[in-house]
Amino acid sequence: MPTKILLTPYFLEKPEPYYTQLARPEWLINPQAPTAGETRQAIQPIHQPIADFVATTAVSGDIPVSLAGDCVTTTAVLAGLQRAQIDPLLIWFDAHGDFNTDDTTPSGFLGGMPLAMMVGLGDQVLMQALGARLLPPQDVILTDGRDLDPGERELVEQSGIHHLPNPADLLTYDLPPDRPLWLHFDTDIMRLEDMPSAAYPAEGGPELRLLRQLLARLWQTGQVAALSVTLWSPELDPPPMRQAETAVLDLLAPYLNLS
Repeated sequence: MPTKILLTPYFLEKPEPYYTQLARPEWLINPQAPTAGETRQAIQPIHQPIADFVATTAVSGDIPVSLAGDCVTTTAVLAGLQRAQIDPLLIWFDAHGDFNTDDTTPSGFLGGMPLAMMVGLGDQVLMQALGARLLPPQDVILTDGRDLDPGERELVEQSGIHHLPNPADLLTYDLPPDRPLWLHFDTDIMRLEDMPSAAYPAEGGPELRLLRQLLARLWQTGQVAALSVTLWSPELDPPPMRQAETAVLDLLAPYLNLS
């Protein structure tokens, strides 16, 4: 199935105009802007168009692709899939777990909480604003997650989600043949030598060759219902090199209508 792409040029409520420079003519740009106020309230207007786009695209038979500056937008992707009557198996590629709550986070960073939110842990304001239902923990596969905070690690271990610290295990993982797959790809899963512009860098990570294999294997199942991507930090990827941009767009080209 063909893909349709929506680009949201924000990192939480912070505008990232550089992201719009990535857009191809056929991509859509999220037209909404955040409101003033606390982050959880400010970003809600940005999330609604993502959910609408995902639902409309999925119902049309195409694969929605959401590109954004943070992982919190995944709550909107989930809401959109549910509106399209799709209950996905989520495969979450990330150097981190994004499984903190307000009680476990050392930093208070909202971007480290969305996966926990979606399975019902921590604050539910964003989920409720979208009308999203909780994702059963057993329908989540976190792969890599090499940089977990102590309290976050405990939650991951206790939650019932599947954690595959070695992404290569996905090559032989027994995926159910009748489930739609939602792939979330945070670019910080990539090695720093390949993609040095992560806002929260973590040493190690899978090689590009393996990531290509994994994405291709999952796509070839014919079960992919959606793809969401968290982009890199543009201020850490200055011209003329733009190493992160080159590496990420090359890796994801087959799924972004770039090849």
